[in-house]
Order: sequence, then structure tokens, then C-alpha cells
Amino acid sequence: MTEVSNNQAAANKSLAPEEITSKDVTKAYLRWHFANEIPHSFERYLAPSLLYAMMPILKKLYKDDDSLRAAYKRQLLFFNTQLSWGGGVITGLMSSMEQQRAQEEYENKEILMQDDLMYNTKAGLMGALAGIGDAIDSGTVQYIFIAIAVPWAQQGSALGALFPFVFFAIYQAALGVFFARQSFTMGRNATGLMQSTGVQTAIEALSVLGLFMMGILAGNYVKVESTLKFAISGRKFVIQEILDQIVPGILPLAVVMGVYWFYTKKGLKVTQALLWLTLILIVLAGIGIL
Repeated sequence: MTEVSNNQAAANKSLAPEEITSKDVTKAYLRWHFANEIPHSFERYLAPSLLYAMMPILKKLYKDDDSLRAAYKRQLLFFNTQLSWGGGVITGLMSSMEQQRAQEEYENKEILMQDDLMYNTKAGLMGALAGIGDAIDSGTVQYIFIAIAVPWAQQGSALGALFPFVFFAIYQAALGVFFARQSFTMGRNATGLMQSTGVQTAIEALSVLGLFMMGILAGNYVKVESTLKFAISGRKFVIQEILDQIVPGILPLAVVMGVYWFYTKKGLKVTQALLWLTLILIVLAGIGIL
């Protein structure tokens, strides 16, 4: 009887989650940083990179194969954000949340760190942090490094080319590590707050901000215009000008909403959506509407 109890205790101990350290979180962020765009896909975008970053941590937390597979699937859902701001914060936060989830499973407690909570947190932050990170890093900081290096470039020095590239890369890596470690520490100390009304309201607000950012991007990058013109009683009518007077950008909006409708009906099948969109636009262009 004693031997059976000892074996059971040893088995339970072998399934216990290992402690996640700041070193683990730093390693996770650096894996994300250097694999960021390598496994990019239209269906999951940067989710494979995030999973690659999280794999060592998940293996330390989940000793049961089924739990580990479930954790892999959680981190493989659609994900897209900026490298250091979004990637750093979310890598650290996911490490903290997965740690609490693993502990709840091991102790057979009520699962408070639900899958939906984890993904909604990630989805709510990724768009807003991407907007902030792109504006600060790509829109400001990198040009500061370039401005510093311009005099060297004018003198023909190779330093003028190397300085912005090297120091901007170092800046982003260091910033990402800082955000990852800070968000892990804060998340570890306050993961219970994630269920609070205030935090959920903040996440919802960030989600709305992310939608605004997506709308701005769609308006700037989706270029669809009508070339249709006709005349009635000698008066010329240009459809695009009429549409612009009613709602500027209505055709790009229609394309975006059409793709969104497709996703709600067929699921996130990006390749199919691209094929249908290409076919429809070719037909409309062929008959002179676009």
C-alpha cells in the first residue's frame, strides 16, 4: 500500500508544472523576435511564430500530452501584431496566463483562465499595441537613427548605412525583452484581475481601438474605384464621383465588409476568400464597372 502511494505521489509530482523564470520569458521573446515573419501564413498570420516562441514554456508547464496539445492549439489561433510592443507584452502575458492555467489543471481547481479569456485578451491587445508600436518605432524611432547617421552617409562612411540598421535592431530586441519581462511579472502578480469588470472593459476598449486602426488601414490600402461613365441627355455621369459625394471610400468599405461576411459564413478560409475576391474583381473589371 505504501509503495502504491509513493508511486502515485511520484507520478503526480512528475506532472507538476515547472516554475517559469524571467530567463524563460526572455528566451520566449527572442524566439518570437527572430522567427517573427518566417512561418507567416494568410490564415494564421504570425500565430506560428508565437507558438514557436511559447513552446519551451508550454513544455515546462504541461506534462500531459493532451493538455500540451490543447495549449499548442490555443497559441496557434489567428494572431498579428507589431514586433516589440505587441510581441513583447503579449509573449509575457501569455506566459503568465498559461502558468496559471497549468496550475489550475494540476490542482484540479475550477478553471478560471478559460480559453476564451486568454484569446480575447490577446486579440484585444494585439491591434492596439500594433498601432502604438508602428507609430512609435516605425514612424519615429527608426527615423531618429537615420537622421543621426545622415552626416556619416554624406561623407561616404559605411557607418551611415550600418548605424540605423544595427541600432534599431538592438533597440527593438531590448524593448521587446523589457516588455515581455514586465508583462510577465505584472501578469503573474495580478492574473486574478483579468476576470474583473474594469479589465474586461479596458480590453473591450482596446478591441474597439484596434477596429478603428483596421478601418484606417483598409481605407488607405484597399484601392477599388469604378471606371463606369455614361451620359443622359448630353450630361455626363461619372459613377466614382457620385459615390465619393455620397460616402467617400464606399467601394473599399464594401470589399472589406464582403470579405468579413464571407468569413462569418465560411470561416477563416483566407485562400478561398482571395480566390473569390480575385474572380469577382476580374469579372467586374472585364464588364467595365471597375
